[in-house]
Amino acid sequence: MRKQRHNKVQGEIDVAIKCMKRFRKNMKLLAWLGLLSMHLCMPGMAQESQRPLHHADEGFRNYPIIEDPPSLGVDFYWKRFTSSFSHPEVPDSHVLPEDEAINLYQTLRDEDTITWIGQSTLLIKIDGVTILTDPYFSELASPLIVGPSRYVDPGISAESLPPIDIILVSHNHYDHLDEDFVEAIPNKEKIQVFVPFKLGGFFSERGFTNIQELDWYQAGESGNIQFTAQPMVHYSGRGLGDKNKTLWCSWAINAPSGKLFFLGDSAYSPTLFKEIGEKYSSFDLAMLTIGTYGNRKYGINNHATPEEAVAIGLEVNARTLLGIHWGTIDLSDEDPWEPPGRFRKSAKEAGYSTDNVWLMKIGETRRLPVRMPKP
Repeated sequence: MRKQRHNKVQGEIDVAIKCMKRFRKNMKLLAWLGLLSMHLCMPGMAQESQRPLHHADEGFRNYPIIEDPPSLGVDFYWKRFTSSFSHPEVPDSHVLPEDEAINLYQTLRDEDTITWIGQSTLLIKIDGVTILTDPYFSELASPLIVGPSRYVDPGISAESLPPIDIILVSHNHYDHLDEDFVEAIPNKEKIQVFVPFKLGGFFSERGFTNIQELDWYQAGESGNIQFTAQPMVHYSGRGLGDKNKTLWCSWAINAPSGKLFFLGDSAYSPTLFKEIGEKYSSFDLAMLTIGTYGNRKYGINNHATPEEAVAIGLEVNARTLLGIHWGTIDLSDEDPWEPPGRFRKSAKEAGYSTDNVWLMKIGETRRLPVRMPKP
């Protein structure tokens, strides 16, 4: 009897232990299901943890984050409006006549070259491929009939360009992406386009079919040339309601004959360009924006000063620096002829020789620097 009673008690204990284990297992399952339901009901939490840091809820942002000023003020917009009616005097030494520009380009047609068309528009010929950066050929950089207008014609007109193989775009502002030019350029089916994330539609809507749309750090290829979208500090927008809906980027161009860095249009960052320099051992040429910094008095900081441009060149390990994005259009309050002097002075102080600091005439063509041999 005593043995039967003991077995009965032991059986009840075993059943209780099993029930407790089952209860604990069910509680874990319920807790897991609860967390899952919260995760599904709040998709923003999942997206925030997974998306890149420069992606925002609607569009994109600079990262590290830079806050925009709440308002630029009436004075800023008034000066940009009146700039279409008043232009500075342009020294003869700033521009090559177009016939001379075309002759010089043709003379060097069998070599790797770079031609400054104006602003950030460059004609690059490397390894038999012709690349056009940030195409801007129109008089106005505005969707209106007035607004910022160029005071120097393109160094080579759109109609006189050689056949283009690749169009490379940093962002969608009007002085970097010319709708009329994109609409009118011939042989669209033969042109490959590299653009930042979400900007591909601008080209597909205008008849282009070979488009690579890249996020920061993504790379695309055309033949044996690689194009990698890298960060820059800027913003995008072409009208009301579309600010930062498309991405902006600088570009690393890696070709058999040379490595080039195209800044596009950027402010300085104490981190981003050092990271690019750590990734790439060196660049043979960096194309750096040195103008449009005069608007900082309005609280805007999206363009590098000439001194900051030199710092960017140093940080990306560029052997030769080329100053662009100046002397073409009135978009800022600095003296239009101030940037080159400050750029030269800063580059000299940083240890660059005169031969490795380029300030070209609009329309001028130069041979690209020879690629530095691998150590």
